[in-house]
Amino acid sequence: MKDVMQGLRKSIAVARKAGIGKSQIILDPGIGFGKSFAQNYEILQKLPQLAKLGYPLLVGTSRKGFLGAALARDGNPAPPEDRIWGTAATVTASILHGAHIVRVHDVAEMVQVARVADCLLDPKKGPKN
Repeated sequence: MKDVMQGLRKSIAVARKAGIGKSQIILDPGIGFGKSFAQNYEILQKLPQLAKLGYPLLVGTSRKGFLGAALARDGNPAPPEDRIWGTAATVTASILHGAHIVRVHDVAEMVQVARVADCLLDPKKGPKN
């Protein structure tokens, strides 16, 4: 997590020095890229720390290999098409921990997940009964 924070801070500084406006910056911690199984979950768990950097967070966990490993059967990783529920869990966790944008493959299904996660954050966003 320390390396991710340092890398993002450095990238922010480079972008700002190049004249990129704060409103044009989105942070992506790079889930699945050069990280171990445990590191990916640690980043998801500690997204609130990244949110403190003051920029919108983008998280892309959809169908990633670390989900396949967690959902393995008989020692074989679950194939990408069988990772939708794992993706749903990580999308929910991401939203609850501060993600503003989620990158997904199964858009219709994850819209439902995002709507419910938004209601968990703010019950007033739900239907008026």
